[in-house]
Amino acid sequence: MSSADKVIGYVGTYTKGDSEGIYRFVLDTKAGKIEEVELAGKVENPTYVSITADNKFLYSVSKNGDLGGVTSFSIEEGTGKLQKINDQGSAGSPPCHLEINPDNTALFTANYHKGTVEVHKVNAETGEIQPASSSVAHTGSGPDPRQEKAHTHFSGLTPDGKYVVAVELGIDKIFTYELKEDQLSLVYELSVKPGSGPRHIVFHPTKPLAYVMTEFSGEVLVLQYDSTNGSLKQIQAISTLPSDFTENNQGSAIHISSDGRFVYAGNRGHNSIASFVADENGSLSFLEHTSTEGDWPRDFALDPTESYIVASNQESGNLVLFARDKETGKLSLLQSDITVPYAVCVKFLSI
Repeated sequence: MSSADKVIGYVGTYTKGDSEGIYRFVLDTKAGKIEEVELAGKVENPTYVSITADNKFLYSVSKNGDLGGVTSFSIEEGTGKLQKINDQGSAGSPPCHLEINPDNTALFTANYHKGTVEVHKVNAETGEIQPASSSVAHTGSGPDPRQEKAHTHFSGLTPDGKYVVAVELGIDKIFTYELKEDQLSLVYELSVKPGSGPRHIVFHPTKPLAYVMTEFSGEVLVLQYDSTNGSLKQIQAISTLPSDFTENNQGSAIHISSDGRFVYAGNRGHNSIASFVADENGSLSFLEHTSTEGDWPRDFALDPTESYIVASNQESGNLVLFARDKETGKLSLLQSDITVPYAVCVKFLSI
């Protein structure tokens, strides 16, 4: 399917304007070029997707009339085209984030509008999603006007697979849960700065550390992670914005290189990717800002070779390709004219 020379990627979108669902593209890593952009699967509002480690299945958040939920697809080998398998939904808005576990047996979702984390069992052989086996609803509010109630924005496994982490934008908290007999059980909650709006989290590949992007305060929070009890402790906060930037900005995605040396964070409003260098202890220092050459960069992703980053600008409807220097971590622009309407998230098949 994907190879080191030709990597297949997917873009989740809001299906308004010209957008019809999930789009597929090919990144030519030898030429440094994105090509063959086409619709891979029709589905309503597939704003976030997750791909199994073996490249066989793709899972998407989705909307179906008055129902919001998740949809599974099989991935056609060679072409990357998607074939719908099944979906699960309930009344109300769909989730904003989902993640499949490594062995394709459990799907974790976060619902911004409902303030919930849910777990769906998945048939590892067929990719079929079962109804939710566990659901936890968060409660509370925060000082920002957009924190009138809980707004869960991320859910996924810790690297050791022991806990499910939920990032709560609406109440400035990060929760860790154990999953016992398909039921979520709270083990720890961390409160962060009121009004900061934590949004997404990534874990360091080798150290007991995690990095959280805040949407409202525009910061990366560095956390210590204790795998013995699932606890998290903040040890640093660093801004993703220039000190003189005073316009509206909302933090978006956060990703880390597989060597743990570089952390990248998205700024919607400043329309940039902020790059950071991690020292031996995991603490961050600012490296550079790189323009995303468009409006409202909702997400970005390192390709499997990590020689490139692809960013998605939601409001200007374009993908942007950057070359990434693996030694310095710095980005350089290659392409900015790849049209994908209302692009939200970017994911790659593994190689």
